[in-house]
Amino acid sequence: MGTDNTKKAYNSRCQKALLQEHSPLKTKYQYVYQWISERIDKQSYQPGERLPSIRDLSQKLSVSKNTVIRAYQQLEANQKITAQARSGYRVNRSKVIHGLPEPVPEPGFVDLMTLSKKIMELPVSREVLPMGSAHPDTDFPAINSLYAEIGRHSRYQSHIPSHYQLPPGNDLLLKQLVGINRELGITISKQSLLVTHGAQQAISLSLQALTSAGDIVLVESASYFGNLMLLESLGLKVIEIPASPITGIHLDALEQALKDWPVKAILINPSFNNPTGYVMSTADRLRFLAMTHGIPIIEDDVFGGLAHHQRPLPLKTLDQENRVIYCNSLSKTLDSRLRIGWVVAGKYQTVIEKRLLTDNMGSPNLIHSAVAQFLASGKYRQHLGKIRRSYAKKQQVFYQQLTQALNQYPQLRDHYHLTQPTGGFLCWLTLAEHADSQAIYQQALSQGISVLPGTMFSTNKRYAHCLRLSFANFRENNTWRQGLDQLAAIIAGQTKQ
Repeated sequence: MGTDNTKKAYNSRCQKALLQEHSPLKTKYQYVYQWISERIDKQSYQPGERLPSIRDLSQKLSVSKNTVIRAYQQLEANQKITAQARSGYRVNRSKVIHGLPEPVPEPGFVDLMTLSKKIMELPVSREVLPMGSAHPDTDFPAINSLYAEIGRHSRYQSHIPSHYQLPPGNDLLLKQLVGINRELGITISKQSLLVTHGAQQAISLSLQALTSAGDIVLVESASYFGNLMLLESLGLKVIEIPASPITGIHLDALEQALKDWPVKAILINPSFNNPTGYVMSTADRLRFLAMTHGIPIIEDDVFGGLAHHQRPLPLKTLDQENRVIYCNSLSKTLDSRLRIGWVVAGKYQTVIEKRLLTDNMGSPNLIHSAVAQFLASGKYRQHLGKIRRSYAKKQQVFYQQLTQALNQYPQLRDHYHLTQPTGGFLCWLTLAEHADSQAIYQQALSQGISVLPGTMFSTNKRYAHCLRLSFANFRENNTWRQGLDQLAAIIAGQTKQ
């Protein structure tokens, strides 16, 4: 009976997620916009193809003509379609092709440490516009409250005898993190969760528990350079599975790689991916889990809590085999300086906990107890709502201002693609193939603008014509407007006709 109830609950959760994913967003015009945009991205509507008339689409989707007009106008503003005199709207013939399947490469070792370390060591300066940084905006009242709490705890801790905080972690912090996970659909006890030194340590410990040097791990391409550096340091071989910057990993390519190679683990970031911002659909998540049967999966979900609208279900909530190791942190929702992460390791918990103990011999109890108190106050939930709304607004304005700046240059117009993520604060700019992101990065930095070159997100420099951008700290002011204009001019100068 219990098994039947568990299966019913699982099926209900999947069905609910699928329905929510396809429900209207905040307004009807946004729903129409998304409906058309998805079909353009998946090439159901081909470049140059005429779109349905305003009348036909209003009838098909049961919305007013004005709603369709507004959606078409927004699509045109975002360079996805073009209005044609007396012939309606057509899909733009962008010369930048994105999201098409590529051949699956053979396993290979990673060699990114030197480049990544050099870029990460650059001094932080208030004079540099952080257009590539993956650090969150901390200019919110809740962050001030958090650091006031840390200050109070530092004064209090001086009266307590020195001691280690051993795994699994601070008891109150564990309790609060269990609550956060429960809201995501991950129902666990305090004994099932381990507090780590950020999500990066959670992923590192998971890889160490699952693999040995020389083993093969699958990752999506492009992949976060920090994860690639981890794989390099552990001496692991990597197969980069081609992925669309819009819809995510190509499942057919994944299936082929699983047939061809003895894969020990899969490391994936399916919700508001770093660096591209993509989100994997619920249907694709279910298919992904079905085709990877029996293989351990490490889920990096650090941006999942920053959905601008509907939060996608973590893979962990859809896992019926207890083989998804769930890694998350407070670095993107609060402050990356906290270095508080956690791992829900399922059947791998014992071995990961042993590694955590030998890795840390204890965690910073002062910070952990202060953050636990902050989470218990209810301010975190309020803060999360504010930053999600803030990033949603920033994404729209950042996109509009940057595309306007790029479109001033004939050699760039129709030769780039900028993603529009529905969560997180990162986006991916794909330029014409002869563009040199390394040169763009160096010139931009010399002019006080920080971006990240695409070469950091792959083992074989296949993204040398791409940039990772961030709108986390974007402001609607002249400094940022001029900075985006400068960046567009640099890109144009490095992208000759």
